[in-house]
Amino acid sequence: MLTIVKRVLKDESGATAIEYGLIAALVSVAAITTLTTMGGSLDSIFGVVDTALQNAATSADTGSGGTGGST
Repeated sequence: MLTIVKRVLKDESGATAIEYGLIAALVSVAAITTLTTMGGSLDSIFGVVDTALQNAATSADTGSGGTGGST
């Protein structure tokens, strides 16, 4: 019985999995915190991109805008 307990205490394979889990949790918390902090900035950036894409699509539909690849 004592040898089984010693063997279980020496086994470190579970410790590696726990360490990877803790690292993943830390990275997730950091990503969530960063995105939450930058939320307003990201919203305005994506708003600008959305407007530009809508304007480009409207220009393409009406046939105006750009050279169409010709010179």
